[in-house]
Amino acid sequence: MENDHLHHPHPVLPIITRSSSQSSFGSRAGTPVDIDGMSWPSKGTKHRRDESTEERKVRQDKIAEAIKVILSYIGEDPDREGLQKTPERYAKALLFFTKGYEQNIRDVINEAVFEEDHDEMVIVKDVDVFSLCEHHMVPFTGKISIGYIPNRRVVGLSKLARIAEMFTRRLQVQERVTKQIATSLMEILQPQGVAVVMEASHLCMCMRGVQKPGSATTTSCMMGVFRSNPKTREEFLTLIRR
Repeated sequence: MENDHLHHPHPVLPIITRSSSQSSFGSRAGTPVDIDGMSWPSKGTKHRRDESTEERKVRQDKIAEAIKVILSYIGEDPDREGLQKTPERYAKALLFFTKGYEQNIRDVINEAVFEEDHDEMVIVKDVDVFSLCEHHMVPFTGKISIGYIPNRRVVGLSKLARIAEMFTRRLQVQERVTKQIATSLMEILQPQGVAVVMEASHLCMCMRGVQKPGSATTTSCMMGVFRSNPKTREEFLTLIRR
């Protein structure tokens, strides 16, 4: 039957290219997905991803040493019983909190892009995410809802959550991470449109500065038909509020 492939979808390799303007890892210009699968890599990102076990141990030890200095300069005694292992613990925790720097979007997608005869909205909502504000390095946490309208290319639903985690597990600002998720999906899937909405609570607002616990920040990024068609945008916003 000529439509058999619609019932047995087969993987399609994501279209990932690199623009001529993106000539180094220090640049955020051009395509969001680098030629080797990195996404908006910062200085040192590639080395961290490719480092050996020995090199990772050196990285962890240097972070621990820095934390020990910080403990001393806030007036604590890093050698007292309760803090002796804190620098090592925090170093391990910080590397976990920022593991998104080590992730390759090709591996995250893992060829889970398929041809499918579907052109209606796909939404994964209320994905819990955790990140670190790059201004104060304190957490902000919240939920992300992602929607797209396929153009005969769909991605495994869990991959949407994994992409969100990859970008949030870095030093971030909420406005940027919202746009990075949307832009990457536009390039990988080439859909009719992508919509991303994020609502988060920032400890830099709750614990310092204006000190307003309970405040929330909402950001959105609409691309394609979600930006050009108000009815499509409103349908998405209505569905994620249910």
